[in-house]
Amino acid sequence: MSIQQSPRPATPSSGRPGLVAVRTALVTSVLFVAALWLIEGINVLDHNGLDSWGIVPRNTDGLRGIAFAPLLHAGWGHLMANSVPALVLGFVGLVAGAARFLSATVLVWVVSGIGVWLTGGSNTVVIGLSGVLFGWMTYVVLRGFLSRDLLWSLVGVVLLVLYGGMLWGVIPGQVGISWQAHLWGAIGGVLAAVLLRRRRPVERASALPDIR
Repeated sequence: MSIQQSPRPATPSSGRPGLVAVRTALVTSVLFVAALWLIEGINVLDHNGLDSWGIVPRNTDGLRGIAFAPLLHAGWGHLMANSVPALVLGFVGLVAGAARFLSATVLVWVVSGIGVWLTGGSNTVVIGLSGVLFGWMTYVVLRGFLSRDLLWSLVGVVLLVLYGGMLWGVIPGQVGISWQAHLWGAIGGVLAAVLLRRRRPVERASALPDIR
């Protein structure tokens, strides 16, 4: 007599962050923002010479800005305005899933940069983390809803209440503001949320033993 049983599917993890994940997310987000402040300090000492590494729309030399523009800021006030959202959104995104968030960041970074290079204002240099922040915002808010995770859906609602007003930045006409970076960053975040969403495993009833 032999007994054959279908293997039971592994129990999925709860998806709730542990203490190590929280600590790692906090340290990583703080170090990232600290790096932005260090870069701005170097830029100030260089008399804003690093600003030339921003995105120059439809200029081949400006293509390098796709990689470097989010790391540069137009003064301390600009950097301060981006620092708190970067800490909050970066922390939440990393806690929710570091690997997916890093993948989402790459996608947002590239989509926002290319979008600005193609559609940005002529004779401008675009710098700042705002495009990435808009992408983080839409990614983090949509992540929970698309994965049907109650906890992260509630987190998304809270973030939408706190920072939802920033989405008005996609509207054209604000002097000195690259609405294109905001718009394309938000689009990149939506794409990342859709492409990287966690699919809930289909629950299957345990198979009855096959006894022969």
